[in-house]
Amino acid sequence: MALYSTETRRSKEQIMASAEAYFGPPGLGLEMEERAMLAASLAEAGPRSVTVLACEGKNTVELETREWDYHVKQFMQQIR
Repeated sequence: MALYSTETRRSKEQIMASAEAYFGPPGLGLEMEERAMLAASLAEAGPRSVTVLACEGKNTVELETREWDYHVKQFMQQIR
């Protein structure tokens, strides 16, 4: 498991919409396991997963991944 964090100028809503589009069925095809206002967990069969957290009160996004490091880094570049 790897943890990442990045600063962004996007709103929390934009971050979550971008995460769903990038990692979810329209993008990489991960299934939404859990969705809250500022967090989402997406996964495929097996242990591979991504969790996105738009931090309250900050312009920071935290990401936790299992075997999706390359794509998480690409996503972080997109939302900066």
